[in-house]
Amino acid sequence: MSVYSAIQDIAKKQNISIYRIEKDLGFPNGIIGKWNHSVPGAAKLQVVADYLGVTSAYILNKSKDKETI
Repeated sequence: MSVYSAIQDIAKKQNISIYRIEKDLGFPNGIIGKWNHSVPGAAKLQVVADYLGVTSAYILNKSKDKETI
């Protein structure tokens, strides 16, 4: 699971779209989607984690999990 997928999963459980996160945090449109293939900087990841009410470590650990269906 990528960092993007982990964020998407957490946000989905809170009924928040990725677009809403980007807009509320002032991020460029599509920046979180790029995290599907790369790892964000610590500062940006922390901002998203704070927004979602989780720790950045939680997001990173979740991203290491295998996808389950």
